[in-house]
Amino acid sequence: MNLQQYTREFSYNLKLAYPIILGMIGHTLVGIVDNIMVGKIGPTELAAVSLGNSFVFVAMSLGVGFSTAITPLIAQADGEKNTERGRSVFHHGLYLCSILGVALFVLIVCFKPLIAYMGQSEAVVEMAKPYLDIVGCSLIPLIIFQAYKQFADGLSETKYSMWATIIGNLTNIIINYLLIYGIWIFPEWGIIGAAVGTIASRFVMLGYMHFMMVNKPKFKAYFEGFSLKEIKRDINNQIIRLGLPSAMQMFFEVALFTGAIWLCGSISTTSQAANQIALSLASLTFMFAMGLSVAAMIRVGNQKGLMDYKKLRTVAISIFLLVVIIEIVFALLFVVLHTVLPYVFVDINDVQNLTKNMEVIAIASQLLLVAAVFQISDGLQVVILGALRGLQDAKIPMYITFVAYWLIGFPTSIYLGKYTTLGATGVWIGLLAGLTAAALFLYIRFQKLTRGLISFQSQSQFSVENDKQ
Repeated sequence: MNLQQYTREFSYNLKLAYPIILGMIGHTLVGIVDNIMVGKIGPTELAAVSLGNSFVFVAMSLGVGFSTAITPLIAQADGEKNTERGRSVFHHGLYLCSILGVALFVLIVCFKPLIAYMGQSEAVVEMAKPYLDIVGCSLIPLIIFQAYKQFADGLSETKYSMWATIIGNLTNIIINYLLIYGIWIFPEWGIIGAAVGTIASRFVMLGYMHFMMVNKPKFKAYFEGFSLKEIKRDINNQIIRLGLPSAMQMFFEVALFTGAIWLCGSISTTSQAANQIALSLASLTFMFAMGLSVAAMIRVGNQKGLMDYKKLRTVAISIFLLVVIIEIVFALLFVVLHTVLPYVFVDINDVQNLTKNMEVIAIASQLLLVAAVFQISDGLQVVILGALRGLQDAKIPMYITFVAYWLIGFPTSIYLGKYTTLGATGVWIGLLAGLTAAALFLYIRFQKLTRGLISFQSQSQFSVENDKQ
């Protein structure tokens, strides 16, 4: 293998991915800021936010996963220089994401009573219910925002969503500070204040994204002529055929981590709070891989439009190598700082909760060691998924992720978490098993598809040359 052909792609990969990474870090920071600010109130409040967010994350995974169908279709149209096709995909994607955002909020409202039957403490459940109502509603602007974001990403314009998320994050921090603690003339709403900050920030993100893009000459042709009369079933079906399996892929992974939240909550409140700390930190580093996953989806989609399958394969493998290097660095940081990082999330000066807080820190420290190991598998599986989405291959990867997470990962988490002395650490070892299986199976799928495309194209070219002779 000529390593240089892959490493020379690193610079462009990072140039394309860094705005996406910063935007996704901003998304994650909204949750981390909530966790830090709420964690200063007490471990019960932190566990309630964790429980409420677990429902929202499951619904959000469906919406965000579905919206990713827009990017490869736009990238392919852009590679073909087909603006009309790109405009149609954008309009239909925006239409479908708007409907989906409302549907997901209704779904959360309908399923909210289930949190009382999940083995969580009564205090945590009662605190989580009103929080869930508000944050659930924030899915409507968020999923519509995703339609704009995925469209812009498909055109390799990745900075707009970055700035939208940064501005939204600042909005969230300010409102959190004022309403969680009751600063100045504002009421002290606790975790409800955090929920208000989240929904406000997502409306700000959506508003910024729309008004910035609609006034840019590059996007002008894509915004023209939107009408419900122009919505066609065949275009909707194409997006749904790609979006539904993509949504299920993301759902299977997020549901795995949500299952880990519920498992840890059934062990103890401190285990659930520790799980939330470790998950917040692991999610932050995972955003680097997510950004590179989108870059893989864009670049592979472009090369698919150009029908340059050898370049497509080179580009994808370069991103796989890059994410492995980055995740090894994060893994080492987690190992070195695993006893330090949890202190950021708890108030050790809170004498009333000192014993619980120290237990949370001890458990979270162990979870970060496991998280350090699965950084590589987690990063690799998501960038391979991005490349496969760029190829518009979604159905088989959906089955792969189901097997990896729900036939391998979650059963391992249940056994080690509930029936051994490992507790929350055992739950996370199950996560590691599922992610590693997913990375391996998805890579095999990518290898099979790309080698097949290159072989078919070579044979076609050979046949054409023979016909000419």
